[in-house]
Amino acid sequence: MASIAGVPHRAAAEWKPIEKVQPYSIAGASGRELYESIGARGPKLSVGMRTIAQTSFALTWTRKYETRGNDCVLAVAKPKLIITYVLPKPENRLSGQIKANWTTFIEGVQAHEKVHGDIIVDMVRKIEAATLGLTVPDDPKCRKIRDEMTTRLSALSQEQRKRSRDFDQVELSPGGNVHQLILNLVNGG
Repeated sequence: MASIAGVPHRAAAEWKPIEKVQPYSIAGASGRELYESIGARGPKLSVGMRTIAQTSFALTWTRKYETRGNDCVLAVAKPKLIITYVLPKPENRLSGQIKANWTTFIEGVQAHEKVHGDIIVDMVRKIEAATLGLTVPDDPKCRKIRDEMTTRLSALSQEQRKRSRDFDQVELSPGGNVHQLILNLVNGG
């Protein structure tokens, strides 16, 4: 049976995610035109539909396994997390009311995507907590520990996806925050 040994709390605080913004270009002189351009140029989802913005991540780990007696222990688990936010950016300079409407819209979209980023960071911290110090008995070649980690990581990954889907469902539903941002942009506030 696997167990978690005493894990120093400071180890979890030693890393921070790297956050990047990847803009994509849109065109238009009105809120409606900008939104139509988002529909034509926005990032594609796996189902082929386009979206306003997207948050993705790349996660790698520095891990050190140690054999202690006949047991295997995950002694080091340091993540490197890069979160990328893909966001629309107008090609042309906006002015007046359209600029004000755009600013409200993009700030709201950025805040929405940041929540997705926070959900990802939370998942990585949970992975770290669930694996750092993990000890698998009778595993001198550190093979069984990898299976145990896969099981734990799969559950945490599924939880992250569900939390993101649930958040989107609320935000994108009629009357939801993102829905309101779209209406305000298209209809001029």
